[in-house]
Amino acid sequence: MTAHKPHVKGNRVDWSDPRLQALLRRSENWKLDNRGTYTPKDVQVHLGWGASTGRPAILVWERDQVMMLETRFAIPVGEQVRVDEPQGEKLRSTWGIVVEGREGFRAEDRANGVHLHWLHLR
Repeated sequence: MTAHKPHVKGNRVDWSDPRLQALLRRSENWKLDNRGTYTPKDVQVHLGWGASTGRPAILVWERDQVMMLETRFAIPVGEQVRVDEPQGEKLRSTWGIVVEGREGFRAEDRANGVHLHWLHLR
């Protein structure tokens, strides 16, 4: 018995089409931001392996093995961090590495010196 797979043709795109170019130009300055879909949590961030003192931060998003933190200071890409999150009587400590960081795009971010950092958890 042989299986027959229909031949599927893809759509050809003319990237030089002026209508497509106009559409793409309209989206050039979009800034996507997924904050607001997660309840923010106050946390402490410890920079480096041996850090004993934490700095305040806000956990603004978490999923699978990724966290997004909001801070009032920059953290270099590649930095090892420990994030301590109070959970009632207990403290949840998570280790990660900063894989991306940038200043916030929102007007209130710029006014308050907010930085956003994406961590891959270990």
